[in-house]
Amino acid sequence: MVEEITQKEKTKKLKKAAKKGLKVMRKTKAHHPLRKEARIIKYGTSGFARNIWLSSAATIVMAITLIILFVTVIASVVLTNTAEMMRDKIDITIYLKPNTSEQTLDNLTEIISTDSNIKSVETSTSEEEYEKFIAENAESEEIINILDDEMKAIMIGKMQSTMRVKVYNVDNLDSIKDLVAKNQTFQKYIDNEKAPTYDVNQAEIATITSWARIARTGGIILAAVFLVISVLIIFSTIRMAIFSRREEIYMMKLVGADKSFIRGPFLVEAEICGIVAGLIAATVSYFGFMHLAPKLSGYGINVDTITDILSSNKLILVYLVFIAMGIVIGRVSARLAVSRYLYKA
Repeated sequence: MVEEITQKEKTKKLKKAAKKGLKVMRKTKAHHPLRKEARIIKYGTSGFARNIWLSSAATIVMAITLIILFVTVIASVVLTNTAEMMRDKIDITIYLKPNTSEQTLDNLTEIISTDSNIKSVETSTSEEEYEKFIAENAESEEIINILDDEMKAIMIGKMQSTMRVKVYNVDNLDSIKDLVAKNQTFQKYIDNEKAPTYDVNQAEIATITSWARIARTGGIILAAVFLVISVLIIFSTIRMAIFSRREEIYMMKLVGADKSFIRGPFLVEAEICGIVAGLIAATVSYFGFMHLAPKLSGYGINVDTITDILSSNKLILVYLVFIAMGIVIGRVSARLAVSRYLYKA
């Protein structure tokens, strides 16, 4: 009887110990991936520090690549915005005979407004053009002093009335040209001595648009070249790291380390290069652009969109994009090297 009780107690203790062991095993298994990732990050960081010169070279080239990509995007956006800004400011001036009445100007406005490309029309009589001339030269005492009543009458008699037209599409003015050239009312009042300004600023817009295209194409080519260089440098860095640690890799294989644990530190090493490169490139790009922005704006280049982004909370997103791009470049390069050399070591 006593033996049966003792046996039952032993069985209970064994079951209790087994349950406790299972709990410990489950807990250990749950924390195992975290310990594994921590070790991979630790070994990757050590590898980055161990190959600091090669890592620095790879980081610098990658940072240059990211800066070139940034400059390419910025140049394209800024020049495109500048061309659009100039398009919005363009107006076509149609010169009419001096002393054309306001009623006639209203009639001409109704006629030209029938064109679907017309955005707005602003007219000005000869008297209003004279007042604008006085306002523009108010600081010139010599001009003001000679403008007596007689001279005023002469100038008003010679100053054309004007019609300033804004359009939706400055690249398609054929319908407006045809209307002005063929409509009898326009032909009756249009001033033949001064042609409408259809083509003013078109050359400047075409030049800026061409610059935007060149900046985009040239930047992409240059960025692609540096991208290849940075991939090759990271590839070589990881390859040399693999060969320098081939004995460690061999020992890991012997003790049964899985492939993800063996290749993990090399990927982490490349990702650290990408993170540092992203931080460097974002910082250089930010301060460089903010330094140049006032000078570019002084030349009439529209930098408002980019300045607003870099001056707001979106700057954090810009940094994150740079870092993400650096990580992607580093990881892809490292995977190429690892897949080719790691399991041959």
